[in-house]
Order: sequence, then C-alpha cells, then structure tokens
Amino acid sequence: MISQRAAFIVAISFAAIANCRATTPVAAATPAGEAPALQSPPAKTPVDQLIPWLLDEDGQLRGIAFSEVIFDTTGKHILRIDRKSEVDQRVIRQISAVLDEVVKRMNASDNPIQSIARINEVSSHFEEMLRELLNATPGLSCDFPHTSEDKVQRSGYPDLRIVDKASQRVFYLDPKLYATGSRESSFRTFYFEPKIATNKVRDDAVHLVAGFEHEARKDGRWNFTRWDLVDLSQFKVNLKAEFQASNRDMYRQDAVVATSAK
Repeated sequence: MISQRAAFIVAISFAAIANCRATTPVAAATPAGEAPALQSPPAKTPVDQLIPWLLDEDGQLRGIAFSEVIFDTTGKHILRIDRKSEVDQRVIRQISAVLDEVVKRMNASDNPIQSIARINEVSSHFEEMLRELLNATPGLSCDFPHTSEDKVQRSGYPDLRIVDKASQRVFYLDPKLYATGSRESSFRTFYFEPKIATNKVRDDAVHLVAGFEHEARKDGRWNFTRWDLVDLSQFKVNLKAEFQASNRDMYRQDAVVATSAK
C-alpha cells in the first residue's frame, strides 16, 4: 500500500494524465468472411494503472492529513496553534472578539442579509464583514489572499489571510455556515482543489475555520446562535475522484449520430 502522501500525488496527477491524452484504440470492424487480425494487447496507459487504485477508495482515499495535502500541493506548512504562545493567544482573542461582533451585526433586523432567502448567498457577506472588522483590529491586517500569479480570487480555499503585524505570523481563515442540528452531518461542507496557477496558500501559516451555526429561517429572518474557531493542523480529509467533461466535450459534431428534425 502506498503512503497517504504518495497516494495524493497520484490522485492530483489527473490533469497531467488528461493532457497526455493516452487512449485505448477503438477496434476497427472486420470485413465479413475475414478472420480478425491477431494483435498484441495494448500497453497499459497511466489511466489503466490509476483506475484499480481509485477503486480501492476505502483503503487509499480516506483520512488523508490536510497538512500533507497542503505541503505536497504548495510546499507550505500548516502550523499548529501554540496554546503557550502569547502571540497566538492574543490573535485568537482578537479573532474571537470579531466573531462575536459579526454574529451581533448579522442578527440585527436591519442587516441586508435578512432579506436574502438562500443561506448559500449569505456566506460572502460574512467574508466581507470579517475582513473589515479584522483589518480594523489593532495589530492585525486582513485581506483576500492572492494567488501564485498575484491575483485576487474570491473562490476556493482559503477565504481570508490575516497577518499579525508585530510577529508577521500568518493565519488563514475560512468562514463556514451550518444549520442547527447538522454538526454531525456526513455531507461535504469543505473542499480544497489543488491547483498551481490559482493556489492561494503561499505562507507557512495557521489554518482556521470559523463555523457559524444558524437556525432555520423564521418570519423572514436569519438567527445565528454560536460560532466555533477550529484549528486545521490535525484535520483529515477524503478524496472523491471523478472524471469530468463539458457540453462542448460531449456534443462534438463528429460524435453526434442522430438529431431531431428541424
């Protein structure tokens, strides 16, 4: 069995495999009355070797340390919160005070989010308010992280980059919203897509998730009841492999064999 780190390296090679465009030839039709020509079995392509490994999902693709995923993808380390460090404890207190204020403001009846019907559309408002309040906190700076191409990209992990000005210690923060009663849910609520050009993890840093719990919308209002600040240094993730294609890939003119009447 290969190591978790090696397993992930194999998994993220999908793009390279796709670019190789190594495919198994489609067998040509044999004219009637002629015996099929004997052919040597084709050499195994990278995909042929990858598929059996992917089918061993339980053995290879579960419980992968997120710290290994980040290091193998970016070369950067996830740092653990040091409970004995004055810097870490001060920053955690500062972030906690901001989270309290965010919940208070979001629950206000005149907050713009109260007119938003879908909770998925509320997340960006949390990002904006967290950035504003953290950036206004003495000794901290907060902004959206830049990609490796030095561009701001809102989508993808992580959402915010906090810097303690005195120590220059970096903290990545990713806010999440979840419904009351769903803390033990097994549905996917976190994802990280390894990319080179759009990688936003560019520092050895503490990685944090701020989880905000909310009740079901009632009388046209959202009510957020609590928050948790989670250290991701011991976080484990699972890999769900899938092969993708677009409509452009599917509806090629040379592949369409019939179509509706004009």
